[in-house]
Amino acid sequence: MPEDLPGGHVDSFPQGTVHGAGRDLEAAVRSDPKLLELWKGLTPLGRNEFICWVEDAKQLVTRRRRIQRTCEELSEGRKRPCCWAGCIHRTDKAPSRWQQAVLIDRKTKSGA
Repeated sequence: MPEDLPGGHVDSFPQGTVHGAGRDLEAAVRSDPKLLELWKGLTPLGRNEFICWVEDAKQLVTRRRRIQRTCEELSEGRKRPCCWAGCIHRTDKAPSRWQQAVLIDRKTKSGA
């Protein structure tokens, strides 16, 4: 949800190239001005990777843990989530062989 600023300006939350951040991720990042500045400093592709990683969680507890790790990793200066193969939803490039084998084929076999 955009934050109203003086003068009627709205501070929109920077999103990814394919994915938009959920309210819970946005709230966590906005909770600390330093985190928000780090988030704004990421490229849209970098933000997209964090958002995709959070959105890929199947359970609420996993999602919460990934949001917490996102905040920690941003604070550590990371530009992408650690140990994440990358967003398979992008249309500007084909998935890598690793993404195809691990992420896409695994989902097909599990019926996801």
